[in-house]
Amino acid sequence: MIAIIDYDAGNLKSVEKALNKIGETAVITRNREEILNADHVILPGVGSFADAMNNLKKYQLDTVIHEVAQNQTPFLGICLGLQLLFDSSEESPGVEGLKILPGKILRIPSAEGLKIPHIGWNSLEFLHAGRLFEGIKEQAYVYFVHSYYLKADDPQIVTASTFYGTKIHASVEKKNIFACQFHPEKSSDVGLRILKNFVSLKKEEL
Repeated sequence: MIAIIDYDAGNLKSVEKALNKIGETAVITRNREEILNADHVILPGVGSFADAMNNLKKYQLDTVIHEVAQNQTPFLGICLGLQLLFDSSEESPGVEGLKILPGKILRIPSAEGLKIPHIGWNSLEFLHAGRLFEGIKEQAYVYFVHSYYLKADDPQIVTASTFYGTKIHASVEKKNIFACQFHPEKSSDVGLRILKNFVSLKKEEL
């Protein structure tokens, strides 16, 4: 069973529909036992960093996510779900993230002709072999919707990047923790393949 963490963020149903499309069963839940007993856990989301952290703490999901990470359960953060895994965000000064991975979320720098938020398709450059991208060709296009981007402290965890006014760390991987700034659930066949690759991961292999 795949648990999609429910913390009142947007975009949860589209992730569930994408998983159903590849033949997987998912449940949108904030129940601690359901999340901890799941084979795979996904933290999607769109919205503000501060509101998301407040909701995770309100429902005590911050501690559950740390337990999932420690239990070596395959975990995938999507968009805001990626950003929450890191230390902090310029969107919400003074608000701490989950601090599961080291790095900061920065605002995409303004530039002439550059629209923010970044909404649209960008190609990926693979920096390290990432298990999410097995069977996917480099320069594949995926769909982004964001105004803030990840700058990871450890370049070794960055599996894919893209460029939009600046170099953006688009995907990371460390042990059982995976995350994408883009939306695989909205990225057509490439995104569905990424989700298939994620759900094929086994806890004992991580």
